[in-house]
Amino acid sequence: MTTQFNNSDILAVPCISELDDMSPDNLITTLDDRGVRRTIEYVTDPKFPYRPLTTFSMAHSNRYIYIDFFVRCNFLRAVNYITNTAVYEDSAVAAMIQPNPGDSTVYVFTFNCIGTVSGFILRPGHDDVAIEPEILGRIQRVASCGSRPFQELEGLFSWNILVGIPLDLLGIYGDSWPMEIKGNFFKCATATSQPHFMSWLPVDGNFPYTLQPDRFGRMILD
Repeated sequence: MTTQFNNSDILAVPCISELDDMSPDNLITTLDDRGVRRTIEYVTDPKFPYRPLTTFSMAHSNRYIYIDFFVRCNFLRAVNYITNTAVYEDSAVAAMIQPNPGDSTVYVFTFNCIGTVSGFILRPGHDDVAIEPEILGRIQRVASCGSRPFQELEGLFSWNILVGIPLDLLGIYGDSWPMEIKGNFFKCATATSQPHFMSWLPVDGNFPYTLQPDRFGRMILD
């Protein structure tokens, strides 16, 4: 049964062990039918009011957290194609995950619409640490826009990106569920003709420059 389509600060993320063996199309369908789904709709800066429709559906296996982001927008951009470049300038989505609520360490992964990823480890009071490209390469990514970069296009676009983040990349091992983690999700596109900064749960300021763990929601890996 699909979780009701509304926002809450608690996500009950179901464990679906067979996800690892599915094709991308079947995985997306299963996340839509059986995963938890939410909207990314809070505008973080009133100077940039544009709000493209953005949702995410989420579940996990014993090895991965799977997230399917869906976006409908008027401008589409994918200039960055190298890992750990400024993908947030493009049509992009992001996940901030705090694997251990008792530890201030936060992982942030940003994906543009062709699957280019940037990843950083954030700790309050410390410089951001880039995650090695070889490690980020373990994240599964299937983007409906393909993988070739392109300059900005204008029109009416619908796109999605399916990502599978290895649990051990987050320091999560074993299969002792339920387990609580925390986080937030974002939509951004800072260099498009309609720049915007949106979040699942409200934050102050513009992603990717704002780390506010007190605004993270609880995610229960069932």
